Amino acid sequence: MSRHLDAAAETQLATSLTGVLDRLRTAHDLGVDRLPQDHLERLHSALDRAGTRRSLSGDHTVVGVFGPTGSGKSSLVNALSGTDAARVAARRPTTSEPLALVWRRQGSDELLDWLDVRQRVELPDGALLVAGAGGGAPAAEPTGPAGPARIDGAQAGKGVAGRGPAEVLVAATARNSSRDSANPDRAGRDSADLPANLDQAGDAAERRPRWGLFRWRRRRSTSTTRSSTVPSKVPVPLDSAAGLILLDLPDFDSITLAHREIVHRLAGQVDVLLWVVDPQKYADAALHHDFLQELATHEAVTLVALNQADRLDTTDLDAVTASLEAILADEGLRNVVVLPVSARTGQGVGDLSRQIRELAESRAAATRRMVADAARSAAELLPFTADPAVAMPSGGALDALADELGSAAGVRVVVDAVRSAYRRDAHATMGWPVTRWLAGLRPDPLRRLNLRSQDMAPELRRSSLPLAQPAQRARVDHALRVFGDAAAGDVVEPWHTSIRDAARDTAGELTDALDTAVTGTDLETGRRAWWGIFGVLQWIAFAALVAGLAWLGVLAVLGFLQLPAIDVPRVEGFPVPTLLILGGLTAGVLLGVVAALLARWGAGRRASRVRKRLLDACSGVAHDVVLQPVADEVERCNAFTAAVLAASGRG
Repeated sequence: MSRHLDAAAETQLATSLTGVLDRLRTAHDLGVDRLPQDHLERLHSALDRAGTRRSLSGDHTVVGVFGPTGSGKSSLVNALSGTDAARVAARRPTTSEPLALVWRRQGSDELLDWLDVRQRVELPDGALLVAGAGGGAPAAEPTGPAGPARIDGAQAGKGVAGRGPAEVLVAATARNSSRDSANPDRAGRDSADLPANLDQAGDAAERRPRWGLFRWRRRRSTSTTRSSTVPSKVPVPLDSAAGLILLDLPDFDSITLAHREIVHRLAGQVDVLLWVVDPQKYADAALHHDFLQELATHEAVTLVALNQADRLDTTDLDAVTASLEAILADEGLRNVVVLPVSARTGQGVGDLSRQIRELAESRAAATRRMVADAARSAAELLPFTADPAVAMPSGGALDALADELGSAAGVRVVVDAVRSAYRRDAHATMGWPVTRWLAGLRPDPLRRLNLRSQDMAPELRRSSLPLAQPAQRARVDHALRVFGDAAAGDVVEPWHTSIRDAARDTAGELTDALDTAVTGTDLETGRRAWWGIFGVLQWIAFAALVAGLAWLGVLAVLGFLQLPAIDVPRVEGFPVPTLLILGGLTAGVLLGVVAALLARWGAGRRASRVRKRLLDACSGVAHDVVLQPVADEVERCNAFTAAVLAASGRG
């Protein structure tokens, strides 16, 4: 991303950032309990940092100065600020906690509190980003009694020891003048411009840029050697509306763990990352492996300064610069330009300050940093996206699951019971009255399964089907696993596991759901109307048989007692009692045979209808209990993919 965008482009970038952050929040919410915890924590941290940073001052640009031990970070900070606020010493490490140099303090306190930077130095209004000759600065010195005012977190907004910004400028100017005391003419000119008292401090603050320019012109005219190493650009103050915070940080390779933790924390919070390296340690693995490789998306807010450039001749400097740029290119930072600088001589400091000033005056570095963070977060989530989108489970897979659930639910057992119960009930109604009582001795198949409880609401019934037996549970688990794998297809992890688990996790609900589905199905346990006709005919035939037998019995008794015989009517020569007996017996048998055949046919039809209802009920359970959670998980996966692709600009 280019650092030079017009106002419309910056506004569009800020607007698009809002949408990207919203999509990443959606992806985070959808990825909870699915994505690896470390990825979720990094994403949450990035979103939290972005939300907090957007609520703080947008006029200030925070530039963090990072570097290894001995690279000259503090000296470069002093050279850029024209102060000796940053402590420089031969002891290593020198910087033990962050130091903030603040241009335009208003609105910066909350930002620095969030950064947890307690040491603060406020620079006066109109102070140059680079003081001294053309952006150069003399070697920085440890802060003395007359140095810039330090403001810790507790003193922010109150000043230090009664010294305001104007006093700081007066003290700094007096110190700079004292360094030239060996030159009476120069000292006289400088002292003539000093404020006579503290009331004139504001005027002194306005005159400081002119003193720096004056000294730069004097040095250029009197020292040709010095002018050859100092850029010709004239330093200018920051835009009055722009704020800048320059952070001098501990060494990232410090042997002190607390120092390294500070650097890692602030590397994720600052708006601009200024990496200061030296010719000896520019290829340090700690820098490139621990930081730059992870910040390949941040080249728009990354600056690299090769300090101590004055120690190399032109050929060696070009070689080292080219080598460092090649390393950065391999790490994805192809558009980052290495700036050779020297905090001691001022070489290249003007160019570095110009880039920092452009970033500060654009007031867009914070947005670009958040855009880069969002791009990195989206890139980390891309391996977990399903592209193309996951399809919903097919109808064939759902039908196969319903069949398996039907088998596990004992549909075949219930259908056989319905068939047997139909024939039993039919025989009890249409069978020969002499033998139909035997049907009452056979157990009712449906009652044995507790499926003929008409006196209880269906949702309260519990069947006696062996759904909770190990064999049935294993069959259900297998069916769910097959369905889950079919629904997940070739989708990447963790979504393949989450979709499959969405199916398998319903096993506990299926037992009750299937039992409720079976007991709630209409099994047509009632008797058929036409059974009564056969029952009446059977009783008529049985009555004829009994009448014939009774008649013959009476005749036999009369003959045994030698009583006068009664004339027996005859039909075609056959006695009527005999015909009644033969007719009743034959009719009963024929009616029984026909009734049995009709009962078998009717039982088959009823069983077929009940089987269809039971399978439909099992299919409903598969849809409501199994398919719905799986479909929800598929939609969640697709929504996560859409959010991540949109956040990464690929949607």
